[in-house]
Amino acid sequence: MSSPSTPTRGRPARLDRARTLETALDLLNQSGLDALTMRRLADAMDVQAGALYRYFATKQDLLTAMAERMLEGVAESAEAPGDGGGDGDGNRGDDWSARLTALARAHRTALLAHRDGARVFAGTHATGSSVLGFANTFVGVLREAGFRDDDAARALYTVVNYTAGHTLEEQAALQAEDEAPESVSTLRDAVTAGTYPHLSATLPTLTSTDFTRLFEFGLSLIIEGLRGRRGPSASD
Repeated sequence: MSSPSTPTRGRPARLDRARTLETALDLLNQSGLDALTMRRLADAMDVQAGALYRYFATKQDLLTAMAERMLEGVAESAEAPGDGGGDGDGNRGDDWSARLTALARAHRTALLAHRDGARVFAGTHATGSSVLGFANTFVGVLREAGFRDDDAARALYTVVNYTAGHTLEEQAALQAEDEAPESVSTLRDAVTAGTYPHLSATLPTLTSTDFTRLFEFGLSLIIEGLRGRRGPSASD
């Protein structure tokens, strides 16, 4: 018996899984996650809502597949020569930190490519070849560099969660700025009107919208922390 997420055999379908995913991502980009419903997706594909359940048993099933699609080719692009993860000549050697940095950057870029991409990814636990391939590449970089297996696995969670969390806040801030452009000035006014000398001193950075620089700062802290754990005991 076929599962609700598996197309039945014997009849040509008016829709297929790949086209359904592409349409769902288009709707996500147009209106955001909150507006993406199974009914709206069905209307966009000119089918009955029930037809979608042949491929996706629930909306969560759909979102998981969307997260998987977002990471399609991400690991391969981060590992490709000329992506900034090597030495400039396509030679990586054992530069594990540059490779991890490239993977994290590629992950963030993939999530930013879709409206609410980080919200979709953070709420799912995809186990398809794209997500698992990314994770396998990441853990492999660390294991090959001599990290303990448990440290490599925990580093994966740390960097992926940092990237998803940062990008979620980034996308939320950008959306808030679009909807309420005065949000930055509101923070500035609140700080300057009160007695917050340390916040006042760092206000230009606190109100900056240079999210790439902020992401790179946090990522460098994680990489430096990992570098410290790769001491002599890393190869024990």
